[in-house]
Amino acid sequence: MSPDSSSSSNGITDKPVLIIGAGMAGLTCAVYLKQAGIDARVLEAADGVGGRVRTDTVDGFRLDRGFQILLTAYPEARRLLNYSALNLQYFRSGALIHHQTPTPEWMTLLNPFQEPLSVFKTLASPVGTLADKLHIVELLRRTQELPIDELFRQTPVSTLDFLLGMGFSGQMIERFFRPFFGGVFLEDMLTTSSNFFEFCFRMFFIGGAAVPANGMEAIPNQLAGWLAPGQIRLQTPVKRIDGNTVYLNSGETLTGRAVVLAVDAAQAAQLTGRPLPTEQEFNHTTCTYFAVRPDQFKNRPTEEKLLLLNTHRSSAVHNVAILTDVAPTYAPAGQTLVSVSTQSLVLLDEAALTAKIRTELSNWFGEDVQQWRHLRTYHLPHALPAYNPEQAGNDAIRQPLKLSDSLYQCGDQTAYPSLNAAMQTGRQVAEMISGVVN
Repeated sequence: MSPDSSSSSNGITDKPVLIIGAGMAGLTCAVYLKQAGIDARVLEAADGVGGRVRTDTVDGFRLDRGFQILLTAYPEARRLLNYSALNLQYFRSGALIHHQTPTPEWMTLLNPFQEPLSVFKTLASPVGTLADKLHIVELLRRTQELPIDELFRQTPVSTLDFLLGMGFSGQMIERFFRPFFGGVFLEDMLTTSSNFFEFCFRMFFIGGAAVPANGMEAIPNQLAGWLAPGQIRLQTPVKRIDGNTVYLNSGETLTGRAVVLAVDAAQAAQLTGRPLPTEQEFNHTTCTYFAVRPDQFKNRPTEEKLLLLNTHRSSAVHNVAILTDVAPTYAPAGQTLVSVSTQSLVLLDEAALTAKIRTELSNWFGEDVQQWRHLRTYHLPHALPAYNPEQAGNDAIRQPLKLSDSLYQCGDQTAYPSLNAAMQTGRQVAEMISGVVN
């Protein structure tokens, strides 16, 4: 019988905290509990840690499960993660934008606050008007002056209404904000709350966008590595929870001093028998990876390490990342790894989607694209919790982290959809249980 089984301890305070889920929220909670001297057991149904932050190795290529980046300005990530050990590889701050009207052209928009020499190129960019560039400066000033907590206390509107209210032109919205932040939010109508938009804008401008050299899964792996052997139990699905008792599918019963639900709202409701407070909506995406030889990419963009955006949002291709320009370790030597993100196509046949992507990218890079080798496609119907103004401004929708004396929950679904929120709520729950504020 395991040492944390229900008959192995006489006092409830001697028992470990039981954390259901080894995603970023659950792992963060466990690390902070360990720092406070409190034992925890993390129970994970999958074969590895990370939740939505996973990386697969296919033919020597590192494939993150969906295009993901770490924003290094995230307060929670800076508080806990060891960036040096992650060997972060950085994108340039800006974008290379493919626009098709009236004729196909590439437009570059760089962040002059991070690349001062680009200021004149940015001012001359046809992405937006000169007034738009001045509005960018005003937006940056606004997001820098307000503390992050205050950003989220502002009365929310949709991101689109917020941008229009600030005076941005339709040209700037269609050529930059919709393709760029549509890719961040995984929705193109820009209905996401303006609070979250301002937070993301601030993070992109003051910090870097990066991936670990060994893939995004290196982030949860780092947290897991800080826990003691045996603290994480993989392939351990939970059947139900009753108070501070956890019943596993295997028939084993565990009792903890507290139980932390680090799973999504639907799973939490299923495990506890509690009704869902509201039906959680998700924004979805599809990510397709291609292996490319040098002779198959003769027309590659000259601006390296920039995300490639498509302003034609009814196309299959929404954004493209040449990941090996940023992180050569994502592919075997001499190979290029290309990531293509799409939306609203989760029901499309994989072969048909791959063919459609090849056809569209042939107009970008030439017919060599037809020779690109398809590695894998990830359909992610629950990629990010939706976060519209009604959710951001309604306290009745947001769920408390403490559900009862011994039951807690954490994860980005309780706050806002980002890795920062997952880590933030994991830390906050650990502080509630331990009484130690970090």
